[in-house]
Amino acid sequence: MNDAAHHNHGEEEGDEGALSRRSVLRTTAGAAGAGLALGALGTGAASAAEPEGTAAAGAAGASGTSGEAAAPARRGRTMAGVAFERRSVVRVGIIGLGNRGGSMIDLFLALPGVRVVALCDPVKAKVESASAKVVKAGQPAPAVYAKGEHDYENLCERADVDFVYVATPWDVHFAMAKAAMLNGKHVGVECPVAMRMDELWQLVDLSERTRRHCMQLENCCYGRNEMRVLRMAHAGTFGDLLHGAGAYNHDLRGLMFDPDYYEGPWRRLWHTRLRGDLYPNHGFGPVANYMDVNRGDRAVSISSFGTPALGLAEYRRANMPPGDPSWKETYIESDRTISMVQTAKGRVIRLEHDVSTPHPYSRVNSLGGTKGVFEDYPARIYVEPDHTDDKWADFAQYADWDHWLWKEHANPPGGHGGMDYIMVFRLMQCMRLGLVPDFDVYDAATWTAPVPLSHASIKAKGAPQQIPDFTRGEWRKARPGMDSAKPE
Repeated sequence: MNDAAHHNHGEEEGDEGALSRRSVLRTTAGAAGAGLALGALGTGAASAAEPEGTAAAGAAGASGTSGEAAAPARRGRTMAGVAFERRSVVRVGIIGLGNRGGSMIDLFLALPGVRVVALCDPVKAKVESASAKVVKAGQPAPAVYAKGEHDYENLCERADVDFVYVATPWDVHFAMAKAAMLNGKHVGVECPVAMRMDELWQLVDLSERTRRHCMQLENCCYGRNEMRVLRMAHAGTFGDLLHGAGAYNHDLRGLMFDPDYYEGPWRRLWHTRLRGDLYPNHGFGPVANYMDVNRGDRAVSISSFGTPALGLAEYRRANMPPGDPSWKETYIESDRTISMVQTAKGRVIRLEHDVSTPHPYSRVNSLGGTKGVFEDYPARIYVEPDHTDDKWADFAQYADWDHWLWKEHANPPGGHGGMDYIMVFRLMQCMRLGLVPDFDVYDAATWTAPVPLSHASIKAKGAPQQIPDFTRGEWRKARPGMDSAKPE
C-alpha cells in the first residue's frame, strides 16, 4: 500500500484540502451502509461535512414544490467541456470484483496504454482471481485491498492511480466516488451513481471543486443502435424531435433470490425501500443524448406512477422455502413504474422500470420527431421521405449511419453485444489523448435523478417533481457529447 495521496487537483482546489478526507468518507460510508430506509429522498439533515447549500438543494430537488428546483451556489468552476490531462498510460484502480467488476477487468486489460494497478473487494477470493488475470495479461501484479468494507479508501489514496472504476452495490457508489475525487482521481461509477438528491449535488460540487471528472458509466449509450440513432437524430433524419422513451424491463426475480448471484440480498432489499424507478439510467441516458439534454435542452420535471408491489412476494411464495431470510422482507417497490419527463423545449420522455414480473427483456429505446420515428426491440424505423406506406422498415438499411466507433470496432469483445468494450475503449482513449469525456457529472446526476424523484412523485400520486439544473445554466450552451468526431 502506498499511503501518499496524489492531490494534483489543479487551479481550483479551493478549500477542499481543509476537509478531513477520512472524516468525510466515514460519515458518508456510514450513511450509505446504514440508513437506506432514509425516506430515500435526501431531504433529511445533511452530513456535517457537506458543503454549504447542498442539503438545501437536495431538499428542494425532492420537495415537489412548484417552480424550478433551487441550485446551490457554485463553489468551483464548471466541468462542462473540461478535457482530461493527456497521458501515455492510464493507471486504473478497480473497486468491486463481483459479476460486473470481475468481467469488466478483462476489457481494461485488453486495451493498449492501460494498466490495472490496484484492486479492491472485501471478498479475498475475488481479489485473488482478478489479480491473476492482471498478471496473466503481462502486467505487474496489482496492489490488493481486501481488508474490510473501507479498504477502498486506501486504494483511492494511492499516488499511482489516475482513474477509479466503481462496480459495487448501489448503497456505496456515492461514498466511493467521493473518496476518489477527494484524493485527486477521476472516477467512473456503474449505475446508478447515487441514490439521493443531496448525494447527487455533492458529487456535482466535488467534481467542480476538485477538477476531477465523475462519470456515470452508462454502457447502453454505446450500443450500436443507440449510437446510430444518435447520429441520425443530430443530422435531422427525424426532423424536430418531439418524444422518446427508454426503459429497464428485465425479469430479475430469479437472480434477486439467487443466494450465489449477487453478493448478499442488496439489490432485492432496495425493493423494501423505494417505490420508484430504481434503475433509470439505461433508458434515460440514450434518449437524453438524442435530445442533447444538458447541451441545448434540459430535463425540468418528472411525473411518475407505479403499480402495486406484487411480483416479488408472489415469486417468493412459489420458490423460496419456509425460513428463508427473504420471508422477513416487505416489498413496496412498484412492479412497474412509468414516468414522464418534460424538457425545457417541451419534449416528452417516457421511462419504464420493471424487474419483478415475467416479460422479455426490453429497453424500449424509441425516438420520434416531425419526420418519423424509430422503435427498438425489435429495431424498426419509419421516416419520410424514405417511407410512405405506413409500414415499419428494416433499421439495418441505415447501417451507413453507424458511429465511427462501431465502424472501427465492428465485432468488439466483451458483454452486452460489445457496448461494454466500446465504452471502456472510448473512455480510455479520451484520457490518453487529453479529450473531453463524452459525458460528465451533470449527465450522471440528471440520468440518476429519477431514482429519488420518481419515488417522491409516486408518493404524491403522480405530482410533478422538479428536476434541478445540475449544470447551473450551462445547459443552454450547445457542446459536443456522445456524437463525437474520430480523433486525428
